[in-house]
Amino acid sequence: MSTDQPFDFDPSTDTSQPPRNIAEYTVSELSFALKRTLEEAYGYVRVRAEIGRVTNPGSGHCYFDLKDDRCVISAVMWKSSFSRLRIKPQQGLEVVVTGKVTTFPGQSKYQILVESLEPAGVGALMALLDDRKKKLAAEGLFDQARKKPLPFLPRVIGVVTSPTGAVIRDILHRLEARFPRQVIVWPVRVQGDQCAREVATGIRGFNALEGGGPIPRPDLIIVARGGGSIEDLWGFNEEIVVRAAAESRIPLISAVGHETDWTLLDHAADHRAPTPTAAAERAVPVRADLVAHLASLAARQRRCTAKLMDDRHARLLSAGRGLPKPDEILGHARQRFDAAGGRLAFALKANTRHHRADLARCAARLSLRPVKQDIERKQEYIVQVRHRMKRAVSQHVAHCHRSVEATAKLLATLSHRSVLKRGFALVVAEGKLVASAAGARPGQHVSLEFHDGAVGARIDRKDSVKTKSFEPQGTLF
Repeated sequence: MSTDQPFDFDPSTDTSQPPRNIAEYTVSELSFALKRTLEEAYGYVRVRAEIGRVTNPGSGHCYFDLKDDRCVISAVMWKSSFSRLRIKPQQGLEVVVTGKVTTFPGQSKYQILVESLEPAGVGALMALLDDRKKKLAAEGLFDQARKKPLPFLPRVIGVVTSPTGAVIRDILHRLEARFPRQVIVWPVRVQGDQCAREVATGIRGFNALEGGGPIPRPDLIIVARGGGSIEDLWGFNEEIVVRAAAESRIPLISAVGHETDWTLLDHAADHRAPTPTAAAERAVPVRADLVAHLASLAARQRRCTAKLMDDRHARLLSAGRGLPKPDEILGHARQRFDAAGGRLAFALKANTRHHRADLARCAARLSLRPVKQDIERKQEYIVQVRHRMKRAVSQHVAHCHRSVEATAKLLATLSHRSVLKRGFALVVAEGKLVASAAGARPGQHVSLEFHDGAVGARIDRKDSVKTKSFEPQGTLF
């Protein structure tokens, strides 16, 4: 079947009355017939176009438009093909797509089912790279102010690269020659669809390590890859890698490609090395140079110290010349000492004689008789005081005795017992004194207290009292 006339129908033979022998189709039959005709007529095609509107629904598929200056064709890329793309569709990117021409019966339109997509030459990639660079630069990811200084001598160096390539061997060899350090390799693929994701994971993985853990945390990260085309290095231009480098808290060196190769990672890294070998040279100093420099500093220190000591010694000698001699300074003191030493023996003897004379005079003034007389006077005084004290005590005791006797006589005079001896008695009922006849009740038992004891009684009537003798019960008071 010719691609120019996919149907066996010539419109030029049409008349005002349609033929009655035309086959009858349902909508689905006609739609799928057109689909088969279009797919059989064109099959796979390769189209160069500019990408228009791009839609990425949650299903993972990608829908976009392919256009030129006059026409637009819809394109669909299923999830399985879209996930393998190195360069994702972006509006304005010029690409070459390979796919199958088909239709979508649900909307009566034709489209290209894209299976592969690649930029239309280096110019398209450079345009995309330039747009992405401007976007990330506007976010401040390339600012010099956010770049961190590299450590002078890192203890541990983390390298994100392929573990089997020549790059890691060059880095290790260069580090060994300059200053051996501990190196930890995070293995990644350095080109292909998974390159960007693995490199970003390696950078973030090194930053996630804790200090003092089983795996030491690097003090410096090197992201390295050998040279290649722009397509081979494209993984290091992806946003995920650039953002991971910008977020890294560990200083990072980018060593991707050769000296003329530049990627967006180079702009986001804290330092850009033209080659992986140059990155190793920037990471550590030369140990031999450091040893030589330290030796030179030590020699300079020794020379400066010797010069300083010589200068101090010369100044000390110069100052010493202006001082008098020690014998001159001590001569007068020595003479005074010798003179004093010569006079000391005579002075001691004279002092002893003087004190001996003073002692003799004091002894002469002292005698036993005056002392004995004084002691006798003190004893007589003590005897007199003792006699006076005895007389005073005796007088005081006698006075107190007389006072007590007088008080006892007054107490006996005022006591009720002296009244009882004259024939009176106390009437007590229920432990209380009955002071009047009105206070006594008939039949009440009372106690009659005399001066020599008490007897019990019972009151019969108010006008007469019948007493009953009891054994003395003692006194109430």
